[in-house]
Amino acid sequence: QLQLVESGGGLVQPGGSLSLSCTASGVSLNYLRIGWFRQAPGKEREGVSCISGADYRTYYTDFVKGRFTISADSAKNTVTLQMNKMKPEDTGVYYCATDLHTHWSDDYYPLNLLDFDSWGQGTQVIVSS
Repeated sequence: QLQLVESGGGLVQPGGSLSLSCTASGVSLNYLRIGWFRQAPGKEREGVSCISGADYRTYYTDFVKGRFTISADSAKNTVTLQMNKMKPEDTGVYYCATDLHTHWSDDYYPLNLLDFDSWGQGTQVIVSS
């Protein structure tokens, strides 16, 4: 059974950095697309970034491009989201989730919530001075 555990959340000042980790157990990352999502208070959950565990193709939403970096370590079965130049609007609960479809076409949005079957418990990120 696939289980996901996130870690690394916390409080950071605007302009600072945080690194989130998502460790999977039960299934190798090689067979998964791993996504990071976030949910701010009173808002809907939204996609942030994802990576294919098969070929390490990545995707970033516009509001994190150039600031966040997603990577995968197959030996540790862990995906990391490095968040730099953080903004108050990055505040929220961050979730990792997995989809069994490792590949996507160029015209497909790979962070469709409905595609992702397994979810972690979430980790809180607060960006505030």
